[in-house]
Amino acid sequence: MKFAVLGAGAIGAYVGAALARGGADVTLIARGAQLAALRSDGVRVLSPRGDFAAHPAATDELAAVADADVVFVALKAYSLPEIAPVVGPLLAPGAAVIWAQNGLPWWYFQSVPDPPGGAGLESVDPGGLIAASIRPEHNVGCVVYCSTEIVEPGVIRHIEGTRFTIGEPDGSVTQRCARISAAFAAGGLKAPADTRLRDQIWLKLVGNVAFNPITALTGATLGELGTVPEMRDLLRSIFTECAAVAERLGIRFPVSLDRRLEAGLAVGDHKTSTLQDLQAGKRLELDCMTGAVIELAERLDIDVPHVRTVHACAKLADQLGRRDAAEASRGR
Repeated sequence: MKFAVLGAGAIGAYVGAALARGGADVTLIARGAQLAALRSDGVRVLSPRGDFAAHPAATDELAAVADADVVFVALKAYSLPEIAPVVGPLLAPGAAVIWAQNGLPWWYFQSVPDPPGGAGLESVDPGGLIAASIRPEHNVGCVVYCSTEIVEPGVIRHIEGTRFTIGEPDGSVTQRCARISAAFAAGGLKAPADTRLRDQIWLKLVGNVAFNPITALTGATLGELGTVPEMRDLLRSIFTECAAVAERLGIRFPVSLDRRLEAGLAVGDHKTSTLQDLQAGKRLELDCMTGAVIELAERLDIDVPHVRTVHACAKLADQLGRRDAAEASRGR
């Protein structure tokens, strides 16, 4: 299979390197210093499972998706409305597009009868621009259970996790998902196909909604969140509010919320992607997580006061963090 990885950052470069190691034909799409390093030296992965290197093709041309059988999209969720109108017309008729974003995916209500308040999610697809640009038959969902970070351009530290659960929006069992799973497995990753992917989406989402903005607000690692009893109480309250929304949507959590909470805290000395982005002066992914839960809660007339509070605080931290980063950049 021919893969294109759109957004070859920490996750994308790691996945691309693993796929290439397994024998897949891979093209990485990146920019800036990351692209320059990928072109000259390839990807070097530092991992407790064993270091490895790969040298797949790398480009900054979006046209590279045109001849791909599978496009793995590892961009931030807020980047998709801008990129989708360009990428959509380039996709080959039979291409699968794996959406590997945090939060609720823009395609969430595809194949869902009578979604509450309509099929679109304004928080993740403003004006329905992505849905209008990407034909539904391309979509393959993905829940990422993997932590990575960029040590320096072209060098990825794999911290933990190798699972990228995938699934069709309609829950069907398809040959294309089986082939994708096999390609991931050949590269040392896990990509099980799940017929109830939305259950997995919500299992990860409750953690993202609780852990990510709070670590950004406090500067804490995941392990440090568990050291204060009052913080554990707050996290449980956010979990409970998210679960109330999820259950109204027919979600069945595959594990208990207490287990999910403890598993997140047990990751230990790790900064969430949201905290890393805040410290780097980058835009935070909030609308696809806390914002999406608030939007759905409003549609379902469910009160989510803790989620609202954390969302408001994190939005302000995002605004101020980017302002400070811009001012520092101008001062250099």
